[in-house]
Amino acid sequence: MKLLILGAPGAGKGTQAVRICERYAIPHISTGDMFRENISKGTPLGKLAKSYIDAGKLVPDEVTLGMVKDRLSRPDCENGFLLDGFPRTLAQADGLKELTALDCVLNVDVDEASLLSRITRRRVCPKCAGTYHVSTLAGDTCPACGEKLAQRADDTEETVKARLDVYNAQTKPLIAYYGEQVKTVDGNLPPEKVFEAIQAVLEAL
Repeated sequence: MKLLILGAPGAGKGTQAVRICERYAIPHISTGDMFRENISKGTPLGKLAKSYIDAGKLVPDEVTLGMVKDRLSRPDCENGFLLDGFPRTLAQADGLKELTALDCVLNVDVDEASLLSRITRRRVCPKCAGTYHVSTLAGDTCPACGEKLAQRADDTEETVKARLDVYNAQTKPLIAYYGEQVKTVDGNLPPEKVFEAIQAVLEAL
């Protein structure tokens, strides 16, 4: 199965991506992982990407597409893959179309008010990296190690709204772009129920 997962920041698509890849034994391909791998290995594309990043510029689509093409050509992608974080724009989707066809586009849909609550009320442990929601906490310390919890700098309401604006402008149009290939699941449900809905979609393909 060749899959793409979409969802706004905080929709929980990362959690679902891990479950999907474990269940269907396909690789989880994220833009961040590809960039880190190519840069750490010093590949030509990695060096090129790093030059843009170090200059504070966006990495051009053709460089990112080159990394995607390389990743999809590996043996572990023969039986399918799950793309997460790519494509982010219509131009990238056009480029991906030249490389491969997708079997299904999963869209984890969560209303904006819930997204804001999820992210702005998220707390992280600087010691053990645990992540919690304030609604599940009895205090402001980590249940696992006792360290004082903190809010990520990019989890403030102002930053989250800016990230959602970017998503709505650049990535959300992909839902219309992929049309009937898109299968939307209710991301407001508990994670287990979301995964059950995703399984039902994929089993019906």
